[in-house]
Amino acid sequence: MTRALVLGGNRSGKSAFAEHLLADEPTVDYIATSARSGDRDWEDRVRRHQQRRPSTWRTIETADVARELRVDSTPALIDSVTAWLTRTMDDCRYWADELAETSARDLDDRLDEFDQAWEATTRRVAAVSDEVGSGVIAPTVAGRRFADRLGVLNQRLAATADEVYLVTAGIAQRLK
Repeated sequence: MTRALVLGGNRSGKSAFAEHLLADEPTVDYIATSARSGDRDWEDRVRRHQQRRPSTWRTIETADVARELRVDSTPALIDSVTAWLTRTMDDCRYWADELAETSARDLDDRLDEFDQAWEATTRRVAAVSDEVGSGVIAPTVAGRRFADRLGVLNQRLAATADEVYLVTAGIAQRLK
């Protein structure tokens, strides 16, 4: 496996499964994509994830996933594509009901950069993302826009992934 995409719903066990895929590696770069928010619940979740990982794994907190994928280095785990997209939509001001022309163009550029780096990487990498195709349709324009973009990004990553898994209730099914 060079590139594995691990999909699942909230609290499905997808992160733990992605960690399992790389468990045989002595060191892993854990690419944490979410921005620190000060939210106590979020910080507790981060702490639980950190405690679960081996001490030899290095945490890299960044939104520049494309740069990390271009590094020819140790294996990597990206957790998560969902958090990365949220952060990137913030950076591109893509949440507003009425978008500036530059918002869509900037987001498209960042999505292309991520996808191209994913396709070209020589690192062994597992990426975690939420599966949005089985959920309810969001009641807001921003929510629908997010689900649409994440769904398309998941499809793009899956198309060039060597392996794709869907995790439900802690059980992983290999799709590809």
